[in-house]
Amino acid sequence: MRAMLLERPGRPLREASLQRPDPGPGQVLLEVKACGVCRTDLHVADGDLPDPTLPLALGHEIVGRVVATGPGASRFAAGDRIGVPWLGWTCGACTYCRTGRENLCDRARFTGYQLQGGYAECAVADERFCLPIPTSFGDVEAAPLLCAGLIGYRALVAAGPGSPLGLYGFGAAAHLVLQLARHQGRRVFAFTRPGDEAAQSFARSLGAEWAGPSDQKPPEPLEAAILFAPVGALVPLALQAVAKGGTVVCAGIHMSPIPSFSYDLLWGERVVRSVANLTRQDGLDFMRLLETAPIRTVTEAMPLTEANEALDRLRAGRLQGAAVLVPHPSSGL
Repeated sequence: MRAMLLERPGRPLREASLQRPDPGPGQVLLEVKACGVCRTDLHVADGDLPDPTLPLALGHEIVGRVVATGPGASRFAAGDRIGVPWLGWTCGACTYCRTGRENLCDRARFTGYQLQGGYAECAVADERFCLPIPTSFGDVEAAPLLCAGLIGYRALVAAGPGSPLGLYGFGAAAHLVLQLARHQGRRVFAFTRPGDEAAQSFARSLGAEWAGPSDQKPPEPLEAAILFAPVGALVPLALQAVAKGGTVVCAGIHMSPIPSFSYDLLWGERVVRSVANLTRQDGLDFMRLLETAPIRTVTEAMPLTEANEALDRLRAGRLQGAAVLVPHPSSGL
């Protein structure tokens, strides 16, 4: 099978021909139909996240068809279409796992980081951590749901029901969260890179009441803000923008250093919190929500062999919505 492999952080991925993996106990083997390109992939490729398994097929927004099942695997059958998210395995025994917080498991392993991911024609996954995919989404359209959608959903829940809601960094996750928030009846203000008028127009087209540069104050105080951009300098700016009692959620897995700021920005019972990974329950809840929420994903399908170009465009902010790699032309190109 073909795969695009990370052999060393900071270097381009290499196209390789590998033997197709066999599913182990409790695993399924998937023919990858589509795999989204996520900012976390960029953090792994650039070395922001330490000690990845190498050589590594990135990718944790996998949509595929089950080809074979390993010993003891019975949840899915050959031909089923399923999704593989970032959370790929947890111990099931620690305090976090036993209290519904498996996203914080210290022994957790993640797809496209410690486990081989979906920048390949085939992938194996623990069936317990795979998710059903709503039939209303095609393969390419469904891929961003597996992380941009899931982490965005968890961040939206963490932000609370406040309105107006501010979204800092308008990429794959924010374009889905905006639609979810509007479905819930919230007003949304979108913040983009200064000068990125295309992203601001995109946000308004999806229902943002206001869109402007991230260094500008919103038209009125926010009740909550979610930071998808991995820029620590945005934290004090978001705190300035939220009203007393508001929440600022940092939704990324990596962020540049947060500069010091005066206590008055935090005072007034403002809250700064992070969102880490996801739980399987998050996935089931989100997929169930998609059955009634009128959400559409904006995607650009690209051949698997153009993975480096997709990562470069993501790094430069030259994507609208999400890039999705397609190993097989019949899957969407």
